[in-house]
Amino acid sequence: MQVAKDKVVSIDYTLKSGEGQVIDTSEGREPLTYLHGGGKIIPGLERQLEGKATGDSLKVAVPPEEGYGPRHQQLVQKVPKETFAGAGVADVQPGMQFRAEASGQSRVVTVVNVEPDGVTIDANHPLAGQTLHFDVTVRDVRDPSDEERQHGHAHGPGGHQH
Repeated sequence: MQVAKDKVVSIDYTLKSGEGQVIDTSEGREPLTYLHGGGKIIPGLERQLEGKATGDSLKVAVPPEEGYGPRHQQLVQKVPKETFAGAGVADVQPGMQFRAEASGQSRVVTVVNVEPDGVTIDANHPLAGQTLHFDVTVRDVRDPSDEERQHGHAHGPGGHQH
């Protein structure tokens, strides 16, 4: 069976930066299981997996436009330290991440710098602007159950558990 829209796909993967540093991997864990064509993985990887079958291995370079998008400088901004007092954080440090709500959207922001007059945050995805390098092996391709089809996502190990 081939990877196609509305098939449940299980993959082993390793994601590396352009410098070869491992960013994420399924090694030592269950394969990642998802419903293909449902937007559950980044578009560039999903497109490259189309038509592959169980046992196929591939190396994929996904440009930012098909991954987490380009970096947007307007998403880096300085906010008053008092902004974090409401979150119950007394000592804000670079690298901390918070969920922020703005204009009806929720996004994760990362603290970049802390100064006496404010905190610089970055609302870009941490992998925005990067070409992503995947080593992928297709472990399984199957038809979804009625429940998976109805819910719009895979269930079981490596997928969504109920």
